[in-house]
Amino acid sequence: MAYIEDRVVHDADTHVMETADWLKPHLTSRLSSRVQALVDADFGTQRNAELATAARLQDDAEFRASDSRDVMARKNYRAIGATRREDRPRVLDLIGVASQLVFPTYFNVLLERLEHEDDLDVLYATASATNRAQVSFCSVDDRLLPVGYVPLADLERASPAAEEAIEMGIKALLIPSACPKHHSTSHIALDGVWARASEAGVPILFHVGLADRVLPAAHAINGLPPVADFHGGDENFRSISYMAIPAGPMQALSLLILDGVLDRFPALKVGVIELGAVWVPGFMRQLDSAFEAFARHEERLKELSLKPSQYMTRQVRVTPYPTEPAGWIIEQAGPEVCLFSTDYPHVEGGRNPYGRFKASTENISPEARENFFRHNFEDLMGSAINGVR
Repeated sequence: MAYIEDRVVHDADTHVMETADWLKPHLTSRLSSRVQALVDADFGTQRNAELATAARLQDDAEFRASDSRDVMARKNYRAIGATRREDRPRVLDLIGVASQLVFPTYFNVLLERLEHEDDLDVLYATASATNRAQVSFCSVDDRLLPVGYVPLADLERASPAAEEAIEMGIKALLIPSACPKHHSTSHIALDGVWARASEAGVPILFHVGLADRVLPAAHAINGLPPVADFHGGDENFRSISYMAIPAGPMQALSLLILDGVLDRFPALKVGVIELGAVWVPGFMRQLDSAFEAFARHEERLKELSLKPSQYMTRQVRVTPYPTEPAGWIIEQAGPEVCLFSTDYPHVEGGRNPYGRFKASTENISPEARENFFRHNFEDLMGSAINGVR
């Protein structure tokens, strides 16, 4: 008996849980030792001990006997198919989803960090190896759709990196929501990235990473006791971080829309994943207010063929958090925008995301519900999921 049985559902946000040696088979450049040194320093003794415990459990017949019952209860490294690709197809069957977009976990954050440092050779080498690892993990089942990372820090290398990722079989291109250090996300020299993605029917994605990046460095110096991370450790996800998360995607989408990227590339689709969606209705209206206020004076706005909010409707798809009022968001933003996701196997997705989303969308139309659980994802992914619709 699957967790979801009553409809066709696509999952727009799932992850692998990498090990310290995750990239070793895929590091092919002269920079391999430098990349691996970064990984080794981040994993350390505690995380490797946790991995060893989880690996023992995955080999334990008694533990695995309850896979079907506990598929949504086990999280992170203890989850089924989190690190072992041969187990991941069974996860889709047990959850009951038609496909999963599969993101990195650790490398999402590392690559975003490297994007804002100075060693671009290491950045691009790490991204290339990560993308090969993603394709390898997902190669066991066509329903697994690998997400690869395209660094934007180097205007000359970004388009070849996108081309390489698409050629190796990446089904969606993850880019940072924060601008690179020296240019905008909407810089015209990046048009090659958008053109290649559009031609291939491969969407551009934003995903939560370093959630505290948008906050001032002193935000936690408040005279109060330290606040534990959402995961129970010292990572980067707390209530203040959560409140700041929409700043990243709003900045990035404003650039792509108001600087005309989505106008020049009308077939390009953009996914905003694990960054919430309760901000979307107000943002769409703010876009139109900006257009109303500045269109008479800014040539870039005069050249747009649609109202800014219409680009959101036509080209942007967003995943609400399960704790957000998904039905209300859909009513306010329109039935085309929102997507279902589980965040498997991360803690943030909870044990019952489908139940939460089903309850919060019970008062919208059946057609809008089907869009949320299925059709908006198929629109986002286009030809990338021809074999799994």
